[in-house]
Amino acid sequence: MSLPTDFGPDSGGRIKGVCIVKPIVYGNIARYFGKKREEDGHTHQWTVYVKPYYNEDMSGYVKKVHFKLHESYANQNRIVVKPPYEITETGWGEFEIVIKIHFHDPNERPVTMYHILKLFHSGGTQDLGAEQGKGLVAESYDEIVFQDPTQLMQHLLVNTRQLTLGRWEHHSKCKFSRRGVLMGLSEGGRIAVEEKKQQTLRNIMEARQKVRSEIAANKSKLQLAKETIQQFKEEIAKCQ
Repeated sequence: MSLPTDFGPDSGGRIKGVCIVKPIVYGNIARYFGKKREEDGHTHQWTVYVKPYYNEDMSGYVKKVHFKLHESYANQNRIVVKPPYEITETGWGEFEIVIKIHFHDPNERPVTMYHILKLFHSGGTQDLGAEQGKGLVAESYDEIVFQDPTQLMQHLLVNTRQLTLGRWEHHSKCKFSRRGVLMGLSEGGRIAVEEKKQQTLRNIMEARQKVRSEIAANKSKLQLAKETIQQFKEEIAKCQ
């Protein structure tokens, strides 16, 4: 991809007061073989992915996506430079996958997410639905927030093109029009995605509140420490 040439190496500085949000979905789908594979003991084929919540081409602003797999895999670091941003493998166990999104503008820090690869239903049972070709899906909604982006990044973010390779279905059974407008394929699917979104937002708010509380508590401890030090200094001064 060639970048615009009318932006300097510093991307023209940051644009204050501008906030652009890009919703994404990331996770994995897994299908059970029905039994262990004799040659390696693997039980599932799985695909881990990152994709836009709306039907747009993320390559307009995403340079590459780095998937870090378990160390037991040959070449645990996998780099994908164009859509679809996904990795397909086989295995028998669940583990944490680190997903790092890099942007075309080097002034924007990469965004890192963590996904627990899910192969089994709760309790470790096999995915019987996968035996019928359905598969098990574990995905999350998130938002990449670009606060005060550079001029180059703003240009890339607002000039993304819509995908034109037909309709795109999320694993949650929602489909999107080519204009990026959510169209409910089924009411249950739309509600499922919305519930995931709201739960993620609630988790973010709870985390923010926890951080605020910890900051307030640490400030109180710091103030008490300062007062104690001052008292010691005064006592030392009296002794001298």
